[in-house]
Amino acid sequence: MTIDDPVRRGGRQAQRRRTRKAIVDAAVRLSAGGATPSIDEIAAAADVSRRTIYMYFPTLDHLLIDATAGALNEPPVEQALADPALAGDPAARVDALIRTLLAHSPQSLPLGRRLIRLTVDPPAGDTRQPATPRRTPRRVEWLEQACEPLRSTLTPESFQRLISALTIVVGWEAQIALRDVRGLDPQAEQEAITWAARTLVEAAINQHQPDTDD
Repeated sequence: MTIDDPVRRGGRQAQRRRTRKAIVDAAVRLSAGGATPSIDEIAAAADVSRRTIYMYFPTLDHLLIDATAGALNEPPVEQALADPALAGDPAARVDALIRTLLAHSPQSLPLGRRLIRLTVDPPAGDTRQPATPRRTPRRVEWLEQACEPLRSTLTPESFQRLISALTIVVGWEAQIALRDVRGLDPQAEQEAITWAARTLVEAAINQHQPDTDD
């Protein structure tokens, strides 16, 4: 097994996700009372070092904004995706994910704008290169959960391509473009995002249907 073996690489990525989640969960717990925790307090609560936190989050603001956004969205998203009525319908599951995220956008989108600003424009003089992406993988994980019924139908490459395409149309960046560039109201915004996401899911399904014209 070489160092580039996909199984080993997947294990490292899973460990990084667990470490990031532990850090974010600690920040959420410590912030619940309204106080702003320090990096030292968060590190102690997550059982990691200060250095580890800075590998994932370049600033305390970045961490706290990410934690707040996750606290707003994660419980309702998990509940929506657990609906047994949607178990075998990936398009409906993606629709439910979009509706849930947009329902919380009055609270989460301002946080998203701040988080994007922090990740796109890091503080002047910051030359650190984090070992992991600066943005949380939460959106990718939710999209993978929503599309889980397709994992055994699509090839691994096609499944990941679908998730990448959905990442473009589901999230804060798409909302900002539709609001700031297109000037859409919330209803039209939801219709556009839902249509784009459903089109991508259906295209992925159609590409892998067996040819019945023999």
